Amino acid sequence: MTEPSGELPIIEFVTPMPGFPDHRRFVLTRIDGTDLLYALRAVDDAEIRFLVAPPAPFFPDYAPEIDDHSLALLQASDPAALLVLLVLSVQGAADGATANLLAPIVVDQHSRRAAQVVLAGSDLSLRAPLAIA
Repeated sequence: MTEPSGELPIIEFVTPMPGFPDHRRFVLTRIDGTDLLYALRAVDDAEIRFLVAPPAPFFPDYAPEIDDHSLALLQASDPAALLVLLVLSVQGAADGATANLLAPIVVDQHSRRAAQVVLAGSDLSLRAPLAIA
């Protein structure tokens, strides 16, 4: 998702992430060189940054169903173009890192519109321990 000019593409949240009502524009940058870890950083405030990761390396069976309302908000016309990212939390040592499986970030790669989607009716964990599958 990089621009031909080398500039980072801006991801626009259709609804702000909980606790960050003034920040809707973010950039996604790789931080480890292995496609495992990314930083999702607010365009207007570099101090606001989330550690995110694609689910497959850690949770290969994770396949969230995105509801019709969320798809409509994203104006997603091609479900195959959706990028799902998990918000990670690291408290202390890296081996204690967890992922929020209940509320993934979903990005339409065509429009670059995003939303943090709460998977209603799910018993998925807010703090699932990370392990490379």
